[in-house]
Parts: sequence; C-alpha cells; structure tokens
Amino acid sequence: MRAFKRLRIVRAAVPAVVGLLTVLALVSPAAASTATTITVRYPVSGSTYLQGISSTAALGPGTLSSTINLKNGKLRANLALPPASSSFMLGLLPASATTAFIQDGHETGTLNLNTGAVTTTAQITLEITAVSIAGLPLPVPAGCETVTPVTITVTSQPGFSVVNGGTVTGTYTIPQFAGCGLLTPIINLSIPGSGNTISLTLGAAKRI
Repeated sequence: MRAFKRLRIVRAAVPAVVGLLTVLALVSPAAASTATTITVRYPVSGSTYLQGISSTAALGPGTLSSTINLKNGKLRANLALPPASSSFMLGLLPASATTAFIQDGHETGTLNLNTGAVTTTAQITLEITAVSIAGLPLPVPAGCETVTPVTITVTSQPGFSVVNGGTVTGTYTIPQFAGCGLLTPIINLSIPGSGNTISLTLGAAKRI
C-alpha cells in the first residue's frame, strides 16, 4: 500500500507533468532574469481511457505543484488527485475497479522558454484497491499493483495557454499486475496492454 499512501487516482495517468506548463505563465522576462526557479500550484482535472477494458475514468479534481528552472527550462512536478472508479464489462458481467496511481519520484521534463511548449515524463505505479463484479465486492490484497512502473509522457496541445491553461495528452502501456491473489489472472487478462490514453486540463496557476 506504499503507493496508496502517497497518491491515488483511478486508472491512469498520470501525471502531474501538466502543472509544469503554467510555471512560465507567471514569470515576466524581467523576473526570469533575476529568479532561478519558481513554484506554482494549479487545479487539474481530466480523464484516462483504458484500452483493455474499453472504459474511461474521470480524474480529479486535484492539484498540481510544479517547479521550473528559469535558466534552462527544466521542470519537475507533483500531482495530487482523489480516488476515482471506472465501470466496464467483464464478459457478460458488469464490473468496477478503483485504481491508485502512485507517482514514483518527481515528474520531469522540459519547458520551451520561447514557445511555452512542454514535454514531460512520469513514472507511475498502478495499484488496484477495490474490485466489484456483478455488484459483489471482492477482496483485493494490499500491494495489488503493476510489476513495474508505467512510463507516461505527455505534451501540450494546440491552443494551450501557459497563463489560462489548456490540455496536455499522452499514451501509455500498462504492464502486468502481481500481488492480487485470486484476482491476478482476471486482472492480467483485462487491464494490461498498450493504447491507453490520458488527457489532463490545467487551470490558471497561482504562485506559491
């Protein structure tokens, strides 16, 4: 449950990298010439699509704190999102799951100081904390999580404003799960795989 204590969200994504985009929005050329770094916090919400179970899960609302080096454009961030759940069909049976996204270290990336464009990468461990099939809650052992962290890279999209926010998107692959007891084979037949997408919307940033 180490992941669950640090950060939770349902099935993916990820990633706090979006907060990095707003850092430059609060810095004028004059300020950039005197400051080395700046840290901001802003609201974040979005969704992630899980290819394996053909389900979209809402993410947030949450917050993201990010820091940018004003001299070289290097970034790092931390995301905090509440738990969420997704519903899907497991064969002919309705099912639902709650998944924690655990951030393994800071998200890191680079902000183009001229254009405001951002590309960042996060390492996320996915931990399933609850499963229900046909309305029946099933026991999920502690530590039911991906055998390796998920790598999620997101980039800013057209129309994004570092002042007012906008959208960042990315794709990711979910590895196999372990530590899920009798649910392990069911989960590994359903959730792991490529083609998962994430879209995050960044609101206006506030300096902290």
